[in-house]
Amino acid sequence: MKVIEADELDVAEFLRHGDRIVVGQACGEPTTLMEGLLAGAGEIGGLSAFIATSFSGLLTPEATQGISMVSMGAIGALRALTAAGRLEVIPCHVGRVGPLIEAGIIGCDVAFVQVSPPDAQGDYSFGLISDYVRAAVRRARVVVAEVNDRVPWTYGATLRADEIDYAVRVSRDPVQVPPARITEIDSAIAKYAAAYIEDGAVLQTGVGAVPDAMLRLLHDRRDLGVHSGMIGDGLVDLVEAGVLTNARKRIDAGVSITGALIGTDRLYAFAHRNNGIRMCPTSYTHDASVLAQVERLVTINSALEVDLTGQVNAEQTGSAYLGGTGGQVDFVRAGICSAGGHSVIVLPSTAKKGTVSRITAALSGPVTTARSDVDVIVTEYGAAELRGRTLAERSRRLVAIAHPDFREELERAAHIIQQRGF
Repeated sequence: MKVIEADELDVAEFLRHGDRIVVGQACGEPTTLMEGLLAGAGEIGGLSAFIATSFSGLLTPEATQGISMVSMGAIGALRALTAAGRLEVIPCHVGRVGPLIEAGIIGCDVAFVQVSPPDAQGDYSFGLISDYVRAAVRRARVVVAEVNDRVPWTYGATLRADEIDYAVRVSRDPVQVPPARITEIDSAIAKYAAAYIEDGAVLQTGVGAVPDAMLRLLHDRRDLGVHSGMIGDGLVDLVEAGVLTNARKRIDAGVSITGALIGTDRLYAFAHRNNGIRMCPTSYTHDASVLAQVERLVTINSALEVDLTGQVNAEQTGSAYLGGTGGQVDFVRAGICSAGGHSVIVLPSTAKKGTVSRITAALSGPVTTARSDVDVIVTEYGAAELRGRTLAERSRRLVAIAHPDFREELERAAHIIQQRGF
């Protein structure tokens, strides 16, 4: 392992023309390495980089001109790349990214990862993410680790010193994602979604205004648990309130399971050396055989639009690619199969300042989650329980939670479904 100081970094030392780079995502993005890559890519040439999400603000259309950018969706700052035609999208579930890397389908010549300083045994922690980084390390010709003394040590995913080819020492704040501003609509959606969470429930949720608003409504619950692809600052509030204990979990009792910490210093400080949080790869967080053992699992996921039969689009509207497949399908299926569980899809009733209905007669983009997998759809106007319901009944229930301005139009489309039965 060669140790490099941040101000001495020259990516040409370990990158070759045509290299395919896999980069740690979200708050685990190694920002010093990425700055070096963006500055030096033009001279090396032919480089491509895969990153699942980015919140750093570094990956602008202008900055990435010398690199072919690839992702599984347009989450975070990557949305600007899709708008500029600068991002190639691989449609896949997040749980399949690791296997695709290991199989060489997503190319990985070089792995860029962010880690904490080593412990007494000399092992480094991946800190804020553990999803596909281990797969990247196993596959890569060269492993470059950004060793950041401000990254928390978290349990569950470590990197040995002999697995690192280049260690770049830095001291800078890792990427942070502050809590979103919660609107009245977010609060209304959260109220309906929270009704499905009972004492002892195990939560899977993303980060954002609706999840944050929902978590604030759970302080009267008891013994909640977590098994989620990601968690945010709201986790800390629930633990400190004595609400989140993981005590009733059938597996991983007493431990919150996640693959990514997406939040602020408050969450990172809480997670440091906290054995009540375990960072796991997607082969565990999203695996069907693992999820099948989680009872009372309530999964909360978002959508761009839902049609009158219950098909969910979480990726693209028209020519605009705005989201991604993510882990939605894995967790939707897990929620409906879990004893005492639910799968809840949340979305505002309208978009574009109220001019477009998100409950639609027909989707304007791809089907992310099939109608056969859908359980509950929630807007600020209520919850539509669709599991086991006929297509005709689904159309009636979804019209009822659409924005009033669009219900008459939707009722006409629903009437056709109701007449023919499909």
